[in-house]
Amino acid sequence: MKDPRAASLIRSSLVWENHCCMPFDDAPEWMCQLSRYRRSGFDVVHVNVGDSDIPLEGMVRTTAAFRAWLRERPDEYVIVTSAEDIEAAHASGRLGVCFDIEGAHAFGTDLSLISMFYDLGVRWLLMAYNCGNAVGAGCHDAVDAGLTDFGRAFVREMDRVGMIKDVAHTGYRTAREVIDSSPAPVNISHSNPRALHDHPRCVPDDLMKACAASGGVMGITGLSLFLPNGDTGTETFVRSIDYSIGLMGVDHVGFGLDFVFDQRNLGQDFQRNRRIWPEGFGYESDVRFVPPERLEEIVESLFRLGYPAADIAKVVGGNFLRVARQVWK
Repeated sequence: MKDPRAASLIRSSLVWENHCCMPFDDAPEWMCQLSRYRRSGFDVVHVNVGDSDIPLEGMVRTTAAFRAWLRERPDEYVIVTSAEDIEAAHASGRLGVCFDIEGAHAFGTDLSLISMFYDLGVRWLLMAYNCGNAVGAGCHDAVDAGLTDFGRAFVREMDRVGMIKDVAHTGYRTAREVIDSSPAPVNISHSNPRALHDHPRCVPDDLMKACAASGGVMGITGLSLFLPNGDTGTETFVRSIDYSIGLMGVDHVGFGLDFVFDQRNLGQDFQRNRRIWPEGFGYESDVRFVPPERLEEIVESLFRLGYPAADIAKVVGGNFLRVARQVWK
């Protein structure tokens, strides 16, 4: 039997999904799928416009295509450039859309690209996506030498511009040094606790605590590769949320489902570039996701665990909004 408190909380709260993936090549064809988030109760979603496998020109073209599609539908969507845009989207029943980039690979050593992408609506950026770049190491690199000198300049420029730094997919030492080198909150946009599932993409307890100490938020992902026993059931997903709250505090946990809309060729994508997705870590297997339609079940489960409505409201969106207000300029 449904708990009516869940639907009521979703209607009254700001609900934030911190990461989803559209196909890059034929993105406009798939953008209508964003309506699934709005129908499920989400108010804002971050859409990926590139990763370590996408060249700079491809990221710019994808971002331009997304923006054009959204601008043609002002009654349904808001291109987010500020925290106020998110609140306006929530108040008007539209979906706020931000963009993110997974890894600084395509940036090379050009700091000026940070402000350019910020102007285009990119509001957070991964320091590395599984493998290293000029900033630092990825979580699958055999050697993690930490944040480079250029990486420290990269962090300073992100702080100056107001872009949120993200250490999901990033090597452990590099991630710690990003957190230590910045006075601003550092997020882990879409990851899970390594204590519950031992995978290099999952995050050890001390790094989760460091994220929280910085004022940042960790978004719990619904990707089967990073959940215990590959189980994408609601209770298993909520167990990761509950564990993270117990470790980091309720002010530092949110949603980063990492839902992939076009899953037809996902296995082929993983096999195509073994440097980014190396063998032996499950990328060659079938992957499953927690879909946005599961939102109400997740909130119901949190109520069953005894969380008060005010705390659940933080997890479903309030925590990420707090960081946005603090960092974005």
